[in-house]
Amino acid sequence: MKKVKDGDHVTIEYEGMLENGEIIESSADTGSFELEVGAGSMPPGFENALLDMREGEKKAVTLQPNEAFGDRDGKLLHIVNRNVFGENTTPKTGMIIGMTVENDGQKQKIPALVTAVNGEEVSIDFNHPLAGKAITYKFIVKAIK
Repeated sequence: MKKVKDGDHVTIEYEGMLENGEIIESSADTGSFELEVGAGSMPPGFENALLDMREGEKKAVTLQPNEAFGDRDGKLLHIVNRNVFGENTTPKTGMIIGMTVENDGQKQKIPALVTAVNGEEVSIDFNHPLAGKAITYKFIVKAIK
């Protein structure tokens, strides 16, 4: 029976949960999920866990932050003046906003979490919301192409 290898297109059902048991994502919500293994569309540990699995096989794996969404990076915490949000946006703690940043000479819009508002200063966090967290994934390989 064929095993999953890099470059294969696989259809899976999966569930991801935090250490406290909170489900953070599930194909039960969206239906089966198809991806090309090794293409980088999912965190590296997620894709690596699929390698060598067979059609119909089930597996559970716990990914440490560096295998999933990365460790939290203090360099991604910033304090900005509230005027960067413009007149039409009133930043509030817990709000996720799209901010335009420059990376390697190209402008990109990325999400940022407002972590605090102190007068004219707004603290924002550009870390992925799951950065620094271990995630347990349960997989079932439905098809390998």
